Formats: sequence, structure tokens, C-alpha cells
Amino acid sequence: MHEREMIEAVLERVVAALEDLKARDIRVLDVRGQTSIADYMVIASGSSDRHVKSLSERVIEANKRAGEPPLGVEGLETGDWVLVDLGDVIVHVMLPQTRAFYNLEKLWTVEGEAAEGGTAAGLE
Repeated sequence: MHEREMIEAVLERVVAALEDLKARDIRVLDVRGQTSIADYMVIASGSSDRHVKSLSERVIEANKRAGEPPLGVEGLETGDWVLVDLGDVIVHVMLPQTRAFYNLEKLWTVEGEAAEGGTAAGLE
């Protein structure tokens, strides 16, 4: 499997894990031209700190089962913002108020450029 296909597989696994537990407003951002830390960022919201933790744990477990454990996980203890570093894909799961405050979509989306597909449905 080529690197691009591997990244697409990680994205699909992440989105499926988030959708499985009813994450809200899943966004996939292509950040390849903006940073060297990752190719994509996935941003999603949970309805409570417990939901944010559950969503993050599902993403972690899905990737571990696929033989690709995260490089790092931050914020799992508090549950208001959890970051899961999967190398070329970084996942942010947040409470809605935390997401609104930090507004990562605006930070990582170049003016005039929409997020890839706008939503998780944009994955092919």
C-alpha cells in the first residue's frame, strides 16, 4: 500500500470511528500546504466530556486494531479537548464551546479554500 493510500485508510478509519459514536460536525481539513506536522486534521465535537473521551478512545482503539497506534494522545484526562496524533492525521475531539473558542477550522483553512469536502461526507 502506498503512503497516500495509507493516509486515506487512516482518515476513513477515523471518520468511521467518530460517526459510529455519533460525533457532531466532523470536518476533515487538508493542511498539506500549510504545515509539515500533518497532512490532515480531523475536527469533531462531542456532546459532553464523557462523549469526547469515548469518541477519542474509539479512534485510538480503531487505529490500534489496524496496527497503527497513535504517536501521542493529549487531554484524555479532562475531556474538553482531546488530541490524537496519528502521524499524518491529527484528530481533535472537542466540546462545542471549546471548539467555538479556538476555532481551528478558521485557523487551518486558507481564505477561499474550503475544507476537504466540507464534512466527513467529502471522503471518497
